[in-house]
Amino acid sequence: MQKVKDILFLILIGIAVYLAYNSDFFSETTEYRKDNKLVDTTSFKIYFIDVGEADSILVKDKEQFSLIDTGNNEDGPKLVNYFKELGITRFKYIICTHPHEDHIGGMDDIIRNFDVEHIYMPDVQTDYKTYTEIVDLVKSKNMTIEVPEIDSTFTMNDSMFNVLWISNSEEEINDDSIVLKLNYKNTSFIFTGDATKNVELKILDKDLKCDVLKLGHHGSSDASSAQFLEKTKPLYGIISVGKDNEYGHPHDITLKKLNYLNTKIYRTDLDGTILLTSDGENIMFETIKTDTNG
Repeated sequence: MQKVKDILFLILIGIAVYLAYNSDFFSETTEYRKDNKLVDTTSFKIYFIDVGEADSILVKDKEQFSLIDTGNNEDGPKLVNYFKELGITRFKYIICTHPHEDHIGGMDDIIRNFDVEHIYMPDVQTDYKTYTEIVDLVKSKNMTIEVPEIDSTFTMNDSMFNVLWISNSEEEINDDSIVLKLNYKNTSFIFTGDATKNVELKILDKDLKCDVLKLGHHGSSDASSAQFLEKTKPLYGIISVGKDNEYGHPHDITLKKLNYLNTKIYRTDLDGTILLTSDGENIMFETIKTDTNG
């Protein structure tokens, strides 16, 4: 009798092992250990990284990674360390929304430390030292800066970026920002760079409905118009902003508009790095403290 029990026990163990390694029995958000290191197998994540009064957003779609903006100059080395801790070695896309230092400052450190397939940036010529250094570095590595067109798309594994806006007027560089909508299955996200109301009003005819909106220009009153917010109707609003910054961001008027729409607000100055996880239907948030603000 004991022998029969032992055989049944071994059969059950074998079934469990088979399910673990050969089926979808376990959730796609599981983790496992490889070489004694924890490996994250979550399919889709967005990190709104705490880089102070600056922007840096990491998108993970299965094994592919993309980066929207790279923080200030001082954030670069810290971002490199953080991305290496996450096990990143390559970026499919790096999108620099516009050539202000608080959006491209860490770009040189990223290019020097990771393989990069595509670099997207508006065709805006400036004499900013940070910008000229990046252009020279890209050329020295025989890489090119690509300029996407409005309504163009580019994909990761199961997600797709759509370019809602890009310009090269050079009159107001914030309004040259690449504005993106990212769709992942039945969830959607909009990233606005520093685009102001001027741009928002020009793209009202686009499909702007989204679950998550990264607020323009760090929550400034010159962005997040009532018309734009009514079109996007975000369930969640993300504000990338520095603690006690000299600009008074985010402005009260912007917060009041979001509260009127019952939009749940997350802020990097209060919450640290904001980690979004989605299965394509549901969206979950957690806030974590990261050593990424230089």
